[in-house]
Amino acid sequence: MKLQLQRPIAFVDLETTGINISSDRIVEIAIIKILPDGSSTLKRKLINPQMPIPAESSQIHGITDEMVSNEPTFKQIANEFKQFLDNCDLGGYNSNRFDIPLLVEEFLRAGLEFSLDGRKLIDVQKIFHQMEQRTLSAAYKFYCSKNLDDAHSAQADVQATWEVLQAQLEKYENLGETLDSVLKVCGEDDMVDLARRFIKVNGIEVFNFGKHKGKPVALVLKQEPQYYDWMMKGDFALNTKQKLTEMLNRTLLKKA
Repeated sequence: MKLQLQRPIAFVDLETTGINISSDRIVEIAIIKILPDGSSTLKRKLINPQMPIPAESSQIHGITDEMVSNEPTFKQIANEFKQFLDNCDLGGYNSNRFDIPLLVEEFLRAGLEFSLDGRKLIDVQKIFHQMEQRTLSAAYKFYCSKNLDDAHSAQADVQATWEVLQAQLEKYENLGETLDSVLKVCGEDDMVDLARRFIKVNGIEVFNFGKHKGKPVALVLKQEPQYYDWMMKGDFALNTKQKLTEMLNRTLLKKA
């Protein structure tokens, strides 16, 4: 079954210095953009993270400090990739919890806002885990009958992710053939911030960590305004701080 697209979908895979969204950096990015007519375009770059790549990370993806020492920084290529992703829905493998949050964080660090408003987010891992419970390599073997020989290469992983989704559409007829129908089956993340420090409960934005976990954000900001200052000075993702400020501004507008 062929996926019917209303607009392009871009599958993103990142290799990074680590897994901390607020402090780690991208060392390789690969994006395959699928157009509604079925054609595709691949964009890939190695990136200088401007920080040492830990040995344990290099052991996973094979990228070392020497390999990226003369490569551009993310800030230098940010606008090029932002334009490449214009008017695209987004996909990936575990992308809703890692690749997309970290990519948005890198855009913010580069001084560019990358809005997810109106974009559909397809995480192929969610389909796989709902149906079979496995890793990307196992998913590739299971759905495509191929070995993912170059796992943890961003280009190989992102190509495999797109192939897995196509195979899933063939295997599970109930997924339909549109992004909306896939999301209807697998559910769509109702995110506030990408690091999930805030979540929505019955449509209300609440804290998802710390002493105020489960409490409405607006209520805490009214009763304990200094908590906003503490978070803004703390080691939280820029996207988290951005969303917190938006919620504070809405709270202040209601007061006015």
